[in-house]
Amino acid sequence: MRAQPAPSLEIGFGDGVTRARLRASSGHESDLRRLALRFQSSVQRAPGTMDVEIDDLLTNLVALATWPEPASVAWDPQLAALATDSAVDAQTVARRLDPAAAPAEEVDPDDVDSMLGPGWAADLTVFQRRDIAKLLSLRHGANFSVPGAGKTRVGLAVFHALRHSKGIERLLIVGPKSCYESWQYENQKCLREPLSMDVFSRDVDPGADALIVNYERLRQDGVVNELGQWLAARPSMLLLDEAHRMKRGADGTDGAACLALGPRSRHRLILTGTPAPNGVKDLENLFGFVWPGHGRQKVIQAVAGGDLVKASQVLRPLFTRTTKGELGLPPVSTNLTTVPLPPLHQEVYEALVGRFSARAAGSESDFLALGKVIVYMLMAATSPALLAVGTTRYEPLSYQVPPLSVPEGTPLFELMRDLPSYEVSPKYQEVLAIISRNAAQGRKTLVWSTFVRSLNTLERMLGAFSPALVYGAMGDADREAAIKRFRHDPDCMVLLSNPGTLGEGISLHHHCHDAVYVDRDFAAGRFLQSLDRIHRLGLAPETETRITVLASEGTIDEIVEQRLSDKLQFMGSILDDPAVRQLADLEEEPAIGGGLDHRDLQALMGHLRARPA
Repeated sequence: MRAQPAPSLEIGFGDGVTRARLRASSGHESDLRRLALRFQSSVQRAPGTMDVEIDDLLTNLVALATWPEPASVAWDPQLAALATDSAVDAQTVARRLDPAAAPAEEVDPDDVDSMLGPGWAADLTVFQRRDIAKLLSLRHGANFSVPGAGKTRVGLAVFHALRHSKGIERLLIVGPKSCYESWQYENQKCLREPLSMDVFSRDVDPGADALIVNYERLRQDGVVNELGQWLAARPSMLLLDEAHRMKRGADGTDGAACLALGPRSRHRLILTGTPAPNGVKDLENLFGFVWPGHGRQKVIQAVAGGDLVKASQVLRPLFTRTTKGELGLPPVSTNLTTVPLPPLHQEVYEALVGRFSARAAGSESDFLALGKVIVYMLMAATSPALLAVGTTRYEPLSYQVPPLSVPEGTPLFELMRDLPSYEVSPKYQEVLAIISRNAAQGRKTLVWSTFVRSLNTLERMLGAFSPALVYGAMGDADREAAIKRFRHDPDCMVLLSNPGTLGEGISLHHHCHDAVYVDRDFAAGRFLQSLDRIHRLGLAPETETRITVLASEGTIDEIVEQRLSDKLQFMGSILDDPAVRQLADLEEEPAIGGGLDHRDLQALMGHLRARPA
C-alpha cells in the first residue's frame, strides 16, 4: 500500500482560540511568504510557520487557491468544519439579503409548540412564538426585541428546540452579572427537566449543560481559551445576552473575546434591545459575531456605506424584533423636573465651565480628556461636593476621575474651600420629597445615579425609608440580598443603584413602579435598558409606571436631555418603534464618557462657548 505524501501545508489552531497556524513543509517557505501577503493579520513565526486571525482566514479562504499543491493541504478537522460552515453561512446570508431570491423556507409559528415538545412547560406569547420561529428558520440569528419582551425565554426556547432537532448539546451564555438571575429562573420555570446550569468558575462541573459567564470574566487570562475548548468539545450554542456590550467589535476587549469564541460554536444567537445607538458600525460588529468570515463581508456589502435606517431595512431578514407597542403594556409617564441651582452652587458651576471652556477649545478630538470634563460637569450639576472627592474605584473605568485639582488663588479654589458649608444639593432634596410622597402612598421607588458617592449620600439622607444599595463592587450574595430586601421587605421603600450596575437583566416590575434619575449621561442604550427594569412584560393592565428625570437648570443636564432625545427619536425610527420615539419627548414639570459621539461633543462645545471663559 502506497504511503500518503506528507502535506505541503498544514492548517490548524494556534496557541489560542483566536488564531490559526499554517505550517509549510520544507521547500515551500517562499510560497508561505507569498500567501502571508494575502492576510491582513498574518504574522510569520518562522520561515515555514505563519499565524493568522481565524476570522481573517475564514474571510479570505479564496487565497488558499493560490497554493501550488492544493491537493496536499491538510486541515485540522474542527477548523475544516469552521471553514465549511463559513461558506454555508455566506450562502445563507446572501440568499436572505437578496430581494430577488426565492423566499426562504420558514418555520411556522404554529409549529413552535410541537418543536418544543412536552419538555417545555412555560407559556409563550404570540410575538414570542413568532420570534422563536424566525430564529429557528435561521442558522444563526439576532433578537433585537425591546427590553422586557422576554428575550431570555425566547433564547432558551431556541436552544431547547435545537437540542432536540439539530443535536446541539451545550449552551454558553455570555452576559452581565445581572442576567444570571433571569436565566436561572427561566431554566427552572420553562423546562420540566431543567438544564444543569452553572456560573462559570475554575471548578465548574465539566458535565454542565449550560454555563453562564460575565463579560468582565472573559478579560481574565486563559478564560477565552478554556471556554473555546468547552464550546468545541461538543456541538454548542453560544448566546450573547445584552450583546450591545460587544458592539465595538475587535476594537474592544469584550468584542474581541466574543469574536474569538464565536467560530467555535455550532449556533450563535445575540439578544439586545438596543443594538445600534450610535450608528451603522454597531450593527456591523454585532452581525460580524453572528456571521463571521464571509457572512460578515456579505453584511457589510449589503449595507454598502448607507445610513442606519437603510441598514436596518436591509438586514431585517437576519433579525427579529418585538416592539414596545406589541407588548401591550400600560403607558409610562415620563417627566422632566428642572431644579434651579442655589446661588453658591451656580457660582461653582459657572467657574468650572469657565475653566474648562478654554481647555476644551483645542481638544475637540481628545475624547478621553473631554470625557473627564463631562464627568466633572455632571458632578457639578448634581452636587459640587463631589468635585472635591472625585469618583470611587467602583464606578466604570470611563467615569473614574480624581478629585478636581484647582490652583490656589483662583475663584474656583475659593469657592471649593468652603464647600462643606454649602446647602444640600437641590436634586437630593427633590429625591427626598419624591420618596416621601411615594412611601406615603405605599409605592417603592428605584433611584438611579451615575456616581457611587451620590448613592452613599442618598443612603444616609433616606435612612427613614430603609434603603437598599447596589453598586458594582458588591459581591453577588450581597447584591442578591439587597435586591431581595427591596422586593419583599415592606419597610424597604428605596433601591439605590447606577445604570452601569443594575441597568440590565434585573426585573423589578412586580414590586416597583416609580423611578427617579438623579443624573444621566449620553448613553441612550443604557437609559433605555434601565427604564425597562420596571416597565416590562407581565405588568398588570391598570399599573401606573412613573419616571422622573431631574435636571439642574442651565447645566450640562439640559445638553444631555437634548442629545438623548435626538438619539431616542433616531433609534425608534430605525426599529419602527413609536414607543421609543415617544420617550424622547419628556413632559416638562416644575419643580462620561460612555455613549459620547461627535454630535454630543458639538453640543457640549456649544454649551462651553456660550459662557465667558
